[in-house]
Amino acid sequence: MTALKPVGKAPLPDDRAVRRRLTVEIWIVLGLSLGRSAVYAVVALIDKLTAGPPLGSQTTTLNPSLSPRPWLDLIYQGLAIFFALMPVALALYLLSANGRSAVRRIGLTFARPLRDLGVGVGLAALVGLPGLALYAVARAMGMAVSVQASALDTYWWTVPMLILLALKNALLEEVVAVGYLMERLRDLRWREGYAVLASAALRGSYHLYQGWGALLGNFAMGLVFAEYYRRKRRVMPLVVAHTVMDTVVFVGYSLIPADIRHSWGLT
Repeated sequence: MTALKPVGKAPLPDDRAVRRRLTVEIWIVLGLSLGRSAVYAVVALIDKLTAGPPLGSQTTTLNPSLSPRPWLDLIYQGLAIFFALMPVALALYLLSANGRSAVRRIGLTFARPLRDLGVGVGLAALVGLPGLALYAVARAMGMAVSVQASALDTYWWTVPMLILLALKNALLEEVVAVGYLMERLRDLRWREGYAVLASAALRGSYHLYQGWGALLGNFAMGLVFAEYYRRKRRVMPLVVAHTVMDTVVFVGYSLIPADIRHSWGLT
C-alpha cells in the first residue's frame, strides 16, 4: 500500500519562468489588439508610400460606414465596438490574478469623478490643441494623409455612435497601451523611463497609417499620458481626455458642412 504524501504549500514558481510567462502574455494581448494594429499600420504606410501619389494627396477614413442600410450599419457598428473591447476585458482579467482588482490597480474607477474630469479635460487641451497644429504642419509639408474623421451617414444614431466610438478608442488605447502594458513592464522590473518610452512608441506605431506626422504627434501624446500614469497610477483621467479629444474630432467633423470641409482640405 502506497503511503500518502503530506499535503503542503505548492513550490513558488521560478522567477525566470514567471518573467517568460509575462512576456508571452504581453505579446498575446498586444497581438490581439494594438500590436496587431501597429503591424497593419506599418504595412498601410508602406502601401501609401509606394502607391504612386504623394502621401499628402492621399486620404484615410477613421469611422467608415459598414452597410448602406441604416439598421444594419447600426448593428455592425455596435458589434465592432463590442468585439474591439474584448482585449480590454482580457487585459483587466489578467491583471486581476491573485484576487487583485484590476480596475483599482490601474485607477479605472469613479472614485474621483470631478477631479478626473478636470484633469482629463486639461490633458485634452494640453495634447489636443498642439496635436491639431502639428497635423496642419504635417499636411502642409506632405507628411500626413488627409484624415476623414467620419464617413457615417446622418441618422438619428450618428452622433451617439461617434461618441461611443470615441469611448471605445479611449478604453482600448489607455487600458492596454498605458495601464496594462506599464503594469506588466513594472512586473518585469523594467526601468520606469523605458516603460514610458515603450508605451509612447506603441501609441505612435499604430497611428502610422496616417503618416509621419501622426507618428510624431501620438508619440508625444504617449509620453505625456504614460508619464502621468507613472506618477499617478490612474487611467481614468486618460480615458476622459482621449474620449473628449476623439469626440470633438469625430462629432465636430460630422457637423461641418461638406463644402466647408472641402475648402479646408478635410475632404
